[in-house]
Amino acid sequence: MRPLISARELNKSFSHNELGLHVLKDINLDIYKNEVAAIMGPSGVGKSTLLHILGTLDRPTSGSVFYEDKEIFSLDENTLADFRNTTIGFVFQFHHLLPEFNALENVMMPALIGMGSRVQGFKGSRYKEIKEKAKGLLNEMGLYPRKDHKPGELSGGEQQRVAVARALMLEPKVVLADEPTGNLDTHTGDELFKLLLELNDKKGITFLIVTHNEALASRFGRIIRMLDGRIV
Repeated sequence: MRPLISARELNKSFSHNELGLHVLKDINLDIYKNEVAAIMGPSGVGKSTLLHILGTLDRPTSGSVFYEDKEIFSLDENTLADFRNTTIGFVFQFHHLLPEFNALENVMMPALIGMGSRVQGFKGSRYKEIKEKAKGLLNEMGLYPRKDHKPGELSGGEQQRVAVARALMLEPKVVLADEPTGNLDTHTGDELFKLLLELNDKKGITFLIVTHNEALASRFGRIIRMLDGRIV
């Protein structure tokens, strides 16, 4: 079966105080459609750096990333941004919801950004379609009654579920999550992981999740372990 994502000979280095820091070392990795995989390892081994490169938020020092047959870092910046917006969903430890907008508006945001300048004052059929889809996603998350609440009026678990709904707004091929339960208590974190597994089962969404939670990761289809910038 052809991988959805392939990383080949990925390396990432940073310069700090005139010293070179080699964070990723010759990473080769395949992620398949409908898979739920966890990336695990001690702090500082390059887990988040790898996730950011796979999500096109950062570029490797060397190596390639393919989405199916497309080498994504051969794209120009505008094309790459469009690709990222329509193909990849993100959920982070800090939910990054916009505090001035309510839950519904936050979920709508990726689609509104995709509309560009047309969103200014736009209230036509496309806007209504986006709004109805966002309502449906919040309903799936069990948050429809909270749709008009701003992030500061939501619990941590509710905020992360809004972030998950936002990540799904454009029906991405893959959702990349970086410590999505890191700021949640044990019960709330467990409920969020259950939700991700249900979404994978019902919608076939591919999830790649960085986590330190061994107990929860053991429920995933695969655990990818990293040590000293390498996959082991």
